Amino acid sequence: MADCVAVLTAVHEDGGYPVHWPDRPADWLTPRSLLSAWVAELDGRVVGHVVLSHSDEGDLAPGLWRTRHPEAGAAAVVNRLFVSPAARGRGIGSALLERATSEAYARGLHPVLDVVASDTAATALYERLGWELLDVVEQHWGPDRPVSLRCYAAPSS
Repeated sequence: MADCVAVLTAVHEDGGYPVHWPDRPADWLTPRSLLSAWVAELDGRVVGHVVLSHSDEGDLAPGLWRTRHPEAGAAAVVNRLFVSPAARGRGIGSALLERATSEAYARGLHPVLDVVASDTAATALYERLGWELLDVVEQHWGPDRPVSLRCYAAPSS
């Protein structure tokens, strides 16, 4: 877990993810709603991380998915996806996303996610991989902290 927190720290310092640095990063990486989590390694070092979880308070994409596809069943949320700045450009983010997506489908769930709209690298990844933009919504992350989020659903399996 210490390696994951170290990579998360580098990601935060490089690009501001997560937007709000958690008081307890290791706990943030393993939310209560956790279904599964994975890390990516390169040359024996942790360089990435992703979580698949049940919908949690504040997740918007699952509700949008149910509204748009009421016949499709329940959703699972892909989150806590990050790759070390030093390891980017090697397909690691795509591989982690594919792993989480495959697990969701294996569980009979449809993968969805929310991403801060200003994270253009992440949105480019999701769109390149065929994820469906469900909506762009505004959410408040504290008093006077509106944040624009892009909500996506994975392509059908």
